[in-house]
Amino acid sequence: MTKKKTRKVVKYRMIKLKLTVRQKKSLENYCKSRGTTPLKIIKKSIRPLLENYASVVLPNKPVSLKQLELFEKE
Repeated sequence: MTKKKTRKVVKYRMIKLKLTVRQKKSLENYCKSRGTTPLKIIKKSIRPLLENYASVVLPNKPVSLKQLELFEKE
């Protein structure tokens, strides 16, 4: 007998965005013409941004010389 692999639980986060009435109508018409849903269109549009930048480490920004020092460094 083979053991079934257990799947890792996927955590989801809620993201809200606002659209104007005209933008919503345009999105609905686009989806109706393509036979898909608005959520699939949005996810397909931002997929490269969601997948390609997960492991990128951003460099620290250098502090300007004119910036005030509020706390002393030890």
